[in-house]
Amino acid sequence: MRVLITGAAGFLGSHLVDRFLAEGYEVVGVDNYITGASDNLAHLDGDDRFRLIEHDISEPLFVESSLDGVLHFASPASPVDYLEFPIQTLKVGGPGTHHALGLARRHGARFLLASTSEVYGDPQIHPQPEDYWGNVNPVGPRGVYDEAKRYAEAMTMAYRRAHGLDTRIVRIFNTYGTRMRPGDGRVVSNFIVQGLRGEPMTVYGDGTQTRSFCHVDDEVEGIIRLYNSSHPGPVNIGNPDEFTIRELVDMVMEETGSTVAPTFLPLPEDDPVVRRPDISVARRELGWSPAIDLRTGLRRTIPYFADLLNQTDARARTLSGAGR
Repeated sequence: MRVLITGAAGFLGSHLVDRFLAEGYEVVGVDNYITGASDNLAHLDGDDRFRLIEHDISEPLFVESSLDGVLHFASPASPVDYLEFPIQTLKVGGPGTHHALGLARRHGARFLLASTSEVYGDPQIHPQPEDYWGNVNPVGPRGVYDEAKRYAEAMTMAYRRAHGLDTRIVRIFNTYGTRMRPGDGRVVSNFIVQGLRGEPMTVYGDGTQTRSFCHVDDEVEGIIRLYNSSHPGPVNIGNPDEFTIRELVDMVMEETGSTVAPTFLPLPEDDPVVRRPDISVARRELGWSPAIDLRTGLRRTIPYFADLLNQTDARARTLSGAGR
């Protein structure tokens, strides 16, 4: 069995590569490194079951080897990234999804789309079930990501209806864990890095807005179960345990040993006030629910960032010494 994963060098994509390899698959990865990192796949050097194609899926891609599955995970996925790359975000959600679907159709492969909880926008229903159509501002700055994913879902369903393609749609809620970039702008990575550096954690708004944080191991397990199921989705995969941002600050401070008070800045435009998945469908159809609580997940993640920062500091000291 062979699958192709777009966005393979990204945070979540690279974990999926590992999981499929562990399941006995061959994997073809595709990434243009706009937000992915080669370090995320460096441990696979020499593994003949993995091949990486450096390519922008917004352009057509032809693969000669047979494919049993295509999983489309390519996209900037944090506000920092999709606000820096708005056109690229729209293109990977539009033409990129079209090309990935076409690839799956040519090979008779199963297709799985990585969608997002952002399709719900700033929700007026809480928690958010899959049949909620959302409250998205299509012309706001975040619309480039929200609408790209909504369009990608519509394109996926069109291929399913028009061409009989075997498709899946997963709606991913806030996910964290190893291989996140220190400067990617996501709240968990931001707070951990700031806590480890003894800097004030940056809180946007008053910290009463809520999020639900799913550890990457749980997220990948849910995605794999959806891929292997007969359910087309969309299916929410996320942790239904809800925390205020201020509660997250307090927990990260405890786990990093930080004693520096946070800094409060204005809430960004269209930033959701609440976010929590209804995972009834995942529980019923996939037998899935998260197993890793937030504190345990943070304890698995913080050492990764500590090592990264130590390596960065060591390189800086070496460069400083070389420049004397």
